[in-house]
Amino acid sequence: MLYPIAILPGDAQHAWGVEVPDIPGCFSAGDDLDDAMAMAREAIESHLEILAEDGAAIPSAQKVTVHQTKADFEGCIWALVDIDITKYLGKAEKLNITLPAHLITRIDEHVKHHPEVKSRSGFLASAALKVLQQA
Repeated sequence: MLYPIAILPGDAQHAWGVEVPDIPGCFSAGDDLDDAMAMAREAIESHLEILAEDGAAIPSAQKVTVHQTKADFEGCIWALVDIDITKYLGKAEKLNITLPAHLITRIDEHVKHHPEVKSRSGFLASAALKVLQQA
């Protein structure tokens, strides 16, 4: 999932501040832009681990355009941090499903050209998450 991060530029006396608008209370900082983005990843992963341990829902990521017009983020630089949220959704379970052959072929073709999906199961999980997040 691509989480937008709002980065407030630093200077010689101040660190670069980072806020993750879709994850309440998720803040970080870094000595420079690269460090700020790396620290944002750590902050997001730490927050998601805590949420998963508590059995809380993993927040959906909204588009940057949803957040960028808010006064709180004036002057911020925007970046996206790609987080694999599947590890926060619980233990994997084997599932036996039946799908039409043509649909399986289309899924496999998509997976072949999109290595980030990793597998047929990864594709189905990703598609299910997208639908559930829109609900």
